[in-house]
Amino acid sequence: MNAGTERGPELGTVVAGVDGSRSAQRAVFWAAAEAARRRRPLHLVYGADTDSRMLYASVYSVERIREGGRDLLEETYDKVTERHPGLHVSTELSPHEPVASLHAAVADSGTLVVGSRGLGGFESLLLGSVGLKVAAGAKTPVVVVRGDENTPEAGIVLAAVRDEHDTEGARYAASEAELRKSSLRLLHVWSVLESVGEAVTMLDDVDAVIQVHIRRLTAVAHRIRDEFPALNVHVDNEQSSSVAGVMVEASRHADLLVMGGRRAPGYFGPNLGWATHSLLHHSHCPVELIPRHGKQDEEGVSLWPWQAAASSSA
Repeated sequence: MNAGTERGPELGTVVAGVDGSRSAQRAVFWAAAEAARRRRPLHLVYGADTDSRMLYASVYSVERIREGGRDLLEETYDKVTERHPGLHVSTELSPHEPVASLHAAVADSGTLVVGSRGLGGFESLLLGSVGLKVAAGAKTPVVVVRGDENTPEAGIVLAAVRDEHDTEGARYAASEAELRKSSLRLLHVWSVLESVGEAVTMLDDVDAVIQVHIRRLTAVAHRIRDEFPALNVHVDNEQSSSVAGVMVEASRHADLLVMGGRRAPGYFGPNLGWATHSLLHHSHCPVELIPRHGKQDEEGVSLWPWQAAASSSA
C-alpha cells in the first residue's frame, strides 16, 4: 500500500434481528460467523413492540410477549455460542417495534443483519416489510441474508460499481474479501438507454459512451488495488438492457454482494432505488448495502449523477 493511502473501512459490531422465523435464525448464524471473522461482538435484538401494545393489550398479555422474547433470545444465544464458543454475544429485549429497535441498536457504527423473510408470507421469496424498512432507513451497512445456506462457498465477494460514488462500497467489499481470504469482483453494468443523457443524440458513437463507463470502473479499481495490494481483484464491464438481471445472475457465483444502497426520499420515508430493490428480492447470495451519499440539490434531495446532469441541463 502506498504511503498516505487511506485504509479500508473498519468493520464494527454486528447487530442481528431475532423474530423466531427460520429466515431470521439463518441470518443470526450468518451474522455470528461474520462477527467471528471480524473479531467483533455480536448483538442480538428482539423488537417486542410492547410500548404500542400497552395501549390496547392487558398487562398479562404484554408480560407474555416479554417472556416469549426473553426465551427466544436465550435460546438463540445458546445456539450461537455453541457454534462460536469464543464469540462475545449480548442480547437486547427492546420495547419498540423491530425496525426502530434495530436502528437504535446499531447507532452510528456497525452492521445490521436481517433475514430475507419474517414470520409471514412465503419463505425464500420476496423480502419482508421489516427487512425493506430496515434497509431503506439505515445509515450504516445492512446485510440481507439471502440464498441457499447449503451452497458451497465461491470464494468471491461481488461489488456492484455504478460510478466513482461507489468507491466506498467497493472498499467495504474489499475489506470483506480480505476477511474471507477471497477474490473481489468489481462489476459495472450499464445500458445504452440509461446513457442517452450523456450523449448529444441517439446517433452518437456508442464507443465514446463505452469509454466513459470504462473510465468510471477503472477509477474505482485503481483505488481499490492501491489500498489492497494483496487482494486478487477482477474487473468486469458489461452492457445489458437489464442491469438488475445481470447482477442477480452474477450473485449465483458469489458469497456476498456489496453495493451502494441508494436511499431516495418518499412519502412514507426513504425508498430504495429500483435496482437495489430488485437485488434484495432476487439475489442468490447475501446482499450488503452501504449508504451512498449523492449530490444534494437545492432542496436537500439526494441526486445521483444522471439526475444531477438532467437537472443542470433543464
